[in-house]
Amino acid sequence: MHELAIITINYNASEFTKKCVASVLENTPKDLDYIMVIVDNASEKSEFDDLGTFIQKLDSSRLRLERSFINLGFGGGNMFGAQLVKSKYLLFLNNDTLVNKNTIKNCLTFLKNTGDAAVCGPQIRNESGKKEISFDHFTSFAREAFGKSFVESLWRKPVRRKTYDHPITVDYINGSFMCFKAKDFNAVGGFDTTIFLYYEESDICLRLKKLGKKTYFLPNTEYVHHQGVTLKKTTASMTKKIELKTSMLYVIRKHNGYLQYLLLRVFLTIRYGLKTLVSPRTYPLFKSILIGLPLGHSLKQQQKINW
Repeated sequence: MHELAIITINYNASEFTKKCVASVLENTPKDLDYIMVIVDNASEKSEFDDLGTFIQKLDSSRLRLERSFINLGFGGGNMFGAQLVKSKYLLFLNNDTLVNKNTIKNCLTFLKNTGDAAVCGPQIRNESGKKEISFDHFTSFAREAFGKSFVESLWRKPVRRKTYDHPITVDYINGSFMCFKAKDFNAVGGFDTTIFLYYEESDICLRLKKLGKKTYFLPNTEYVHHQGVTLKKTTASMTKKIELKTSMLYVIRKHNGYLQYLLLRVFLTIRYGLKTLVSPRTYPLFKSILIGLPLGHSLKQQQKINW
């Protein structure tokens, strides 16, 4: 059993994946027993071959490249990798990220020293060095209808745009860097693979919370995230919006029940029905909401086997 397993998904973005792998090899303590599993999520063959050549040249026993012949999405791709290795800790790391010298070390130290912590995530900086929002609040009718500031005020949630100088408990952290205690990750069954994209991190952190486990944001540890690289390569803007709303309604119905789901669906129908009158380009989203954003229309159902 390894101390740490790092799972990274590649989908037609091998140049970013190579930089991510290089940053991990350079900035992870040499005495740490870890393995990095790169899951290729049915990329084009040329992209996969390019990545394979790069990893072969590195000739590192710490690296393992595996290929899925169908795009499993975020949760499915990560679960594909997680089942291949046993470790005490699991780090799910986006391929469009770069870790700093102490990023991984600090997260592991924190988890080891914090009994109620199941998962933690550092502060995000974008490619320009600017701080980005690194945690969020669980999705609900109130959050979607009245906004995140309303939720922060009413339920005294941590303010997302505030600067913190010590670790704080939050609802969920950004999915681009999630470091788990493997025993807690396994206890809730990992990511919900029904979800193809979006809200996977909200869903799993809420399931952990129901077990009495906490999610922590670590403001004094940082990493770089090139925002939305993989998604830019996978889908058009409207398709992404439809997928996001599909996942959101699924998660709300799963955790909050049918009434909140129904209220939110009615609210979204009215909102986007009115928006379509002034912006006809939003009609595909309105149409999808009108029929209930069924999972059968998710991008997951449109994937094909790519040998």
